[in-house]
Amino acid sequence: MTISTDTSVTAGAPAARARTSGAGASGSEAGSDFARLSRRITEAGLLERCTGHYRARLGLVIALLAAGWGAFLALGDSWWQLAVAAFLALMFGQMALVSHDLAHRQVFRSARRSETWGRLFGNLGIGMSYGWWMNKHTRHHANPNHEELDPDVSPDILVWSTEQARSSRGLARLIGGHQALLFFPLLTLEGFNLHVASVRALRSPSMKKRLLEGALLILHIAAYVSVLFLVLSPGKALAFLAVHQCLFGVYLGCTFAPNHKGMPTLSGDERPDFLRRQVLTSRNVRGGRLTDVLLGGLNYQIEHHLFPSMPTPHLRRAQVVVRAYCAEIGVPYHETGLIQSYREALAHMHRVGEPIRRQRKAV
Repeated sequence: MTISTDTSVTAGAPAARARTSGAGASGSEAGSDFARLSRRITEAGLLERCTGHYRARLGLVIALLAAGWGAFLALGDSWWQLAVAAFLALMFGQMALVSHDLAHRQVFRSARRSETWGRLFGNLGIGMSYGWWMNKHTRHHANPNHEELDPDVSPDILVWSTEQARSSRGLARLIGGHQALLFFPLLTLEGFNLHVASVRALRSPSMKKRLLEGALLILHIAAYVSVLFLVLSPGKALAFLAVHQCLFGVYLGCTFAPNHKGMPTLSGDERPDFLRRQVLTSRNVRGGRLTDVLLGGLNYQIEHHLFPSMPTPHLRRAQVVVRAYCAEIGVPYHETGLIQSYREALAHMHRVGEPIRRQRKAV
């Protein structure tokens, strides 16, 4: 059992080390490794709820969102509304990050309360189906960077391994050779993609509470479009929509891209133990408190994947414990700066697109 070597040239994540540390851990060994780490984390009190933090955070995000829409109504039919659009893109991103924490039950123990608030922030607040995203994200956490099992690395528009590039078809083949150059421009469409995917998911019979999810999505879309075209002229309304949704997509993409892109991938029956599966496929991003706020704590991706229900405020302290433990048992722990994380991801995307570029030259 080995982890794919597709990231062998990615700075800071040597595939040789990944192969050595990820190979052949048995279930019992895996359980004992993670169990010892889990005991240390529990004894440090890092899995305890942070009720005060989340009350303040939810309240602040709601207040800032309300302030943004209040400024929108106060400004009226003005091109200054594009600045409001940029601010609301940031707030929509923060709403998405709060929805993420709610889905992992970091905020409430109760599944019912978590789902209620998740749908309010997700479906009603930003037009993203909580149920659709929950299903997709749960599969990602179970098998991060697994080419067949993780929906985040399926070859839809982008390809994440040379094997995917060789077998790519359609749009993925069309842009795959130059996907590194196109990555950030494509992120401008991610906000629209979330809305479309959310509506399409309502057709799935496996979606829980489809009527509720659909009603909240329709309410969001109707209110959003109505307020834009009632307050702004058609040209300004379309400009606001474009700036708001495009920047929202870029912000979300820049938040999630550093986490796994360019890290080792798995395929087929490759399945290291839980601890190694989460650590070896994840990347942490160094930074201060501002980085923590902007990335919603996802800059501690390794700790988050090991302990998904750990409240965000505890991740910084947990990092010290996890990093030391990984060094103790010889598991590579990858951490880099924010800019470097994008460089690594883009370098990987460029490299795996080589089969497509080579085939085009041969034609």
